[in-house]
Amino acid sequence: MILSTCLAHDVGTLGRVTIIQQAQAVLFDLDGVLTPTALVHERAWRRLFETVFAHYGVSPDYTADDYLRYVDGRPRYEGVAAVLASRKLTLPIGTPEDEPGLDTVCSLGNMKNDLFTAVLAADGVQAYPGSVALLEELRAARVPVGVVSSSRNARRVLSAAGLDGNFPVIVDGVHAAAAGLPGKPAPDTYLEGARMLDVDPRGTAVVEDALSGVAAGRAGGFHPVIGVNRGAGRDALLEAGADLVVNDLAELTSAAREENA
Repeated sequence: MILSTCLAHDVGTLGRVTIIQQAQAVLFDLDGVLTPTALVHERAWRRLFETVFAHYGVSPDYTADDYLRYVDGRPRYEGVAAVLASRKLTLPIGTPEDEPGLDTVCSLGNMKNDLFTAVLAADGVQAYPGSVALLEELRAARVPVGVVSSSRNARRVLSAAGLDGNFPVIVDGVHAAAAGLPGKPAPDTYLEGARMLDVDPRGTAVVEDALSGVAAGRAGGFHPVIGVNRGAGRDALLEAGADLVVNDLAELTSAAREENA
């Protein structure tokens, strides 16, 4: 079913629930949408760039705004390059096989991955309860679902959160690199997810917390594009192209409809 356009400020609880459950399929971002691993990523990125900036004498200091503007939702090496460019620091690109270190874009990206995996192994991760509830309803309604994530650790995170059996289609950073697909905000990875599910983007929901991911969904012609406000801000998500913004995916479940009946 191709859904009619519905602006966020015009949608009540019933409309929000109906929008997600009438989609042909739903493609979810992972970090910050299904699991709070965005917080783990953000801490890892901060530790990385605090080390990098101190080593190269770069200013101003790395901030949370840098994460939202240059890193969130992008493939790892692109995020590194974007932050370096924002400080006018140029390093060789290197190759993905570079050892973690401070000499190339890829070595920095690999250092960040080590920081992330160490925290994930030590602390684990739990899925957002509202996201789990929505997944259960979509499964009961036989709505196909998939994950589209820039992370090369997506499968590891899904396994740690106990979600790995829920998604027949996973387009992650490894898949994108092997297929030569540009990362978000380009729409290619979401279009790949729709192709693998054999659904029309125009009737397929994209659920994203990152501005780059929302922009990717909009550029790919997906509808509806649902923004989850985990810190990017409602207005910014709408400006990036979201049709609807919620604070938690529990707002899209039938339980939310019943509570507001």
